[in-house]
Amino acid sequence: MAKIAIYDSGVGGLSIYHEMKTALPFVECVFVSDNQAYPYGVKSEDQLLTRVMRVAESICDSYEPDILILACNTASTVCLPTLRERLSVPVVGVVPAIKPASELTETHVIGLLATPATVGRAYTDKLISDFAENCVVVKVGSKQLVDIAEGKLRGHTVCLNELRAVLLPFIKEQELDTLVLACTHFPLLQKEIKRVFSKANKAIALVDSGHAIAKRVTDLLENQLNIDLNEKFKSASQKSLNIASFTKKIESDAFVAHLKNIGFGRIERLNLIDLSPRQIVTP
Repeated sequence: MAKIAIYDSGVGGLSIYHEMKTALPFVECVFVSDNQAYPYGVKSEDQLLTRVMRVAESICDSYEPDILILACNTASTVCLPTLRERLSVPVVGVVPAIKPASELTETHVIGLLATPATVGRAYTDKLISDFAENCVVVKVGSKQLVDIAEGKLRGHTVCLNELRAVLLPFIKEQELDTLVLACTHFPLLQKEIKRVFSKANKAIALVDSGHAIAKRVTDLLENQLNIDLNEKFKSASQKSLNIASFTKKIESDAFVAHLKNIGFGRIERLNLIDLSPRQIVTP
């Protein structure tokens, strides 16, 4: 049975987990949250590279996944080349869904909702110039929305007024018809985001990378790892073991209950291995 590791600094990777289990119900998923170092969106590129490399090596050492998904837009824009060079397993990154949004929009005005770090990176600007040159792109960077998503899974009520304050630049842009959720945390708030736009009498399409990631993993399993997915789907009723692993103890009983409810049979701590600085500096 294939084993997929999904790695994020917080709970955002659970939106990717949902897409993976929808597309490939038979796979074993290891969801890893580096909650000890949350959030990644405020770290420098050097800090990110050092931390992500250490956690990724620890995941491979502890769980031996067939594929590693770096389920964080911020980390993916910085760390993917180094991870792919250093690790022996395929690494799938998550990048803002600018291209599908530009193909979907009818008004050629799209929104980009991300962390401040992702909004400000040259990588994001290049995606816009490559795939949305004919579009007006309204960009909003929000760490607050990440915290709101984290709180939701810990049993906190989402305040729609707080959400509306973050989304207001998009609401005010009359022709904007498509919004890119460029952080894996944000699809966890999809229902609430839709409610805010509905209350503002604004029709909008929400686009994220989850479906594309599941499609990419499916392709890797079939064509690179030579796994017969037809046979696997026949035995999809076989219960897969899904593990949730954290770098710091979870303090929320509500979150533990949520993890069990969505299919995680084991919840544990990740043992972080030590890497020397020379191992993690890019060539």
